[in-house]
Formats: sequence, C-alpha cells, structure tokens
Amino acid sequence: MATIHLIDIESALNWWREQRPSPDGISLCEEVDALAEVYALMVYYREPECDEVSMPPVARAAWLVWYDTTPDTPCIAICSTSQGDDLCKGCGRTFEEVQRWPEMSPAEKRTTWLRITIESSAWRFNRYAERAR
Repeated sequence: MATIHLIDIESALNWWREQRPSPDGISLCEEVDALAEVYALMVYYREPECDEVSMPPVARAAWLVWYDTTPDTPCIAICSTSQGDDLCKGCGRTFEEVQRWPEMSPAEKRTTWLRITIESSAWRFNRYAERAR
C-alpha cells in the first residue's frame, strides 16, 4: 500500500498557502484546512507517513493538485539500467522502478523520489562540473 510522507504533506500545505493565501491571517482555504488536519494528526501521533487511501477526500484531492506541479520523473536521460545496472546512475531508481514508473500511483512515485533524494547518490543530485570530473 502506498503512503505519503509528512514532507510531502508539508510541501503541499506550503504550496496551497501560496496559491490561496488567507485574506485575514486567520481563515484557511478548504485545501489548506484539510491538509493541515492530516499534518497535525501525523505530527501528534508521530507518524512519518499516512495511507493515501484513507486520507480525507478533500486532503487527497489537494495533495494530488500539488503533486501535479512536481516533476513526474527523476530521469535525466542517462539510464544505466539499460546497460544492466540494478540501480540507475543517472536517476537513482532501481530497474524495477524504472520499468513500473508509468503504472505507479502518485504516492508510490513520491516514495521513490524521497528515497533517491535521501540517498543523493545519483548523478541528478550532483552539479554538472562534479559529473564531468
């Protein structure tokens, strides 16, 4: 079952706050209110991830709108899995993740993004000058 990390909920919250700022500094738009409730419960219960299926519909819809603003794929067109590597040197995904990417759910894709970002070993996370050495 796919989960959504607290970091993504926070990113979606901040994106929505920019898109629909509070007119009076107190009231929240529907999307921020829904995501804030999920975020608060995750913090309160010290849960780093939430189940995407059990999210309230408004919060999930708001998260999906934010998700659509993020890059879909970590691919940088330097795929070493096509040469037999289990882990792509370019993007950091496993061979299975590269193959399954088109059918993955948004939460599954974000889980992969989180892993490769934390690992930061793929070339996509290095500056070009570092790769050229």
